[in-house]
Amino acid sequence: MGTTVFERQRPSAATVDHALAGTARGVFWLEDAPGDAYPSLTSSTTADLVVVGGGYSGLWTALLAKRRNPDTTVVLLEAKTIGWAASGRNGGFAESSLTHGEENGRTRFPDEYDQLARLGRENLDAIEATIRDLKLDADWERNGSIDLAIEPHQVEWLREGAGDDAVFLDEAAMQASVHSPTYLAGLWHTKDGAIVHPAKLARALARACADAGVQLFENTPVTELVTSGVRAGGEGAAEGVDVHVSARDLTGRPSAAVVRAKKVALGTNVFPSLLKRNRLYTVPVYDYVLMTEPLTNAQLDAIGWQGRQGLGDSANQFHYYRLSADNRILFGGYDAVYHYGGRVRDEYEVRETTHRRLAEHFFTTFPQLEGLKFTHKWAGAIDTCSRFCAFYGKARDGRIAYATGYTGLGVAATHFGAEVMLDLLSGIHTERTELKMVRTKPIPFPPEPVASAGVNMMRWALDRADHHDGKRNLFLRTMDAVGLGFDS
Repeated sequence: MGTTVFERQRPSAATVDHALAGTARGVFWLEDAPGDAYPSLTSSTTADLVVVGGGYSGLWTALLAKRRNPDTTVVLLEAKTIGWAASGRNGGFAESSLTHGEENGRTRFPDEYDQLARLGRENLDAIEATIRDLKLDADWERNGSIDLAIEPHQVEWLREGAGDDAVFLDEAAMQASVHSPTYLAGLWHTKDGAIVHPAKLARALARACADAGVQLFENTPVTELVTSGVRAGGEGAAEGVDVHVSARDLTGRPSAAVVRAKKVALGTNVFPSLLKRNRLYTVPVYDYVLMTEPLTNAQLDAIGWQGRQGLGDSANQFHYYRLSADNRILFGGYDAVYHYGGRVRDEYEVRETTHRRLAEHFFTTFPQLEGLKFTHKWAGAIDTCSRFCAFYGKARDGRIAYATGYTGLGVAATHFGAEVMLDLLSGIHTERTELKMVRTKPIPFPPEPVASAGVNMMRWALDRADHHDGKRNLFLRTMDAVGLGFDS
C-alpha cells in the first residue's frame, strides 16, 4: 500500500502535544455569536404553517414563507435552541452546488446537471442578496473556493475541471496564493463559493424571521404529527395537521400543547424523521473540527492566503479549512464516523484520536505555523443519504413537506430546499418541482447490522483508494454501478 503526504511528512509529537494542550471542547462559532432567547410553547394555538426545526432549513422556510405572503401565520418550533446543531457548528462554506459537486451531479442527473448548476448559482446569489438587503451580520465573504491537489494523481483531475469560472493554478500559482509544502496545484472556483460565520447566520436569520412576524419557540420538541379532521377508521377529509409538542412551563413543569396547522414543513435533517417512511433514507455521520487561536501578522505572512478563499483537498477522505473574520483557521474533515444504530448522541462528539489526527494533518499542511495552538475542538452529525445530496417530498395529502439528506453541503442548499418545500406545500408547478432531483429519492440504507457494515466498508475502500493513487477497487466500482458510490 502506498502512503499519503500526511504519512510521509508527519509533524513531531511535541508540536501536536503543544497545540492541543488546553484546547477546550466547545463550538467556537456558538460561543462567538450569542443569540436572542425565544420562549417555549406551553399552550395550544393555530397556524397556517408550522416549521419544525430551528436550523437553516427551518429558518429559511419560515422567512421565505413570510416574504411570499406576509399575511401567512408561521410558527417555528425548535427542540433546543436556534442553530445549536449542524447550522451552528459547520465549517461555514456556502457552495453553489446542489449536488455535492459536479461529478456527483453529472453522474446522478446527467440530463439536468447544467440546469442544476445554474439554479445553484442563482440560489447562492439569492442568499447573498438577502444578507445584503436585510443587513444580516454573518461575516459573509464571496471569495470563491479552491480545490487542492496534494498528491500527484490529483493534479490532472483539477486541470480537467478548468473552465469559465474555474481557474487552474499550477504549483507556482498555487504556492503564490497560499503557501503549503503539500500543494501541487489548485482549481479556483471564482464565483461558486463563499464563507460565512455559521452561528451568526442562523441567529441573524432568526431575528429576521421574528421581525417578519414569525413566532419562534425554543426548547419545544415536536413529538408527533397527527392528521386532523379524520375520524376513526379513516373517514372524513383531512383539515390539517396537529403538531404535538412537549415543553415546560415557566415553573418548570411539563406542558403538552398542540399547534393545529394547515401545512407543515420539516427541517429536522439529521434527527429521526417524524415521518416513519423517511427513517431509512438518512444516517448520521460525525464530522470533527479544530479551531486555532488568531494568527499573528507574521504567521499570516508565512502562509499567504491573501484571497481568503475556502480550501479543500481532493482526497476521498478530504480536509476543509478557512479563515475566520479574526484570522483563526478552522480545520476539519478527514474522519467521517458512523456509529452502530445511527444514533445522535453527545458522547459521540468526543473522539480524541480524530482530533489528534486533524492536528497532525494541520501541521503537515502548515509546518511554518509550529507553535500555534488550538483553542476549540468539536464535532457534529451530518445527515447523509445514499446519493449525497438532498432529497425532497410531501406526505399526508400534500400537507407536510420535507427536505433532508444534504450530506454536509446544506449551508447554501437549505435555501433552495426551503423554496422547494414551499412550492410543494403550495401545490404549484415550478422549475424546481419539475426537476428529476426533486421528484426522485435516493436508495434507502438497509437496517442494522448491514448498514454499519456497509458504511464502514465504504470508509475502508475510500481510504485504500487514497493510498493507491485514487484507483477505486471492485467494491467502490460496484457501488458506483448501483448508484451508491461516493466521490468527493
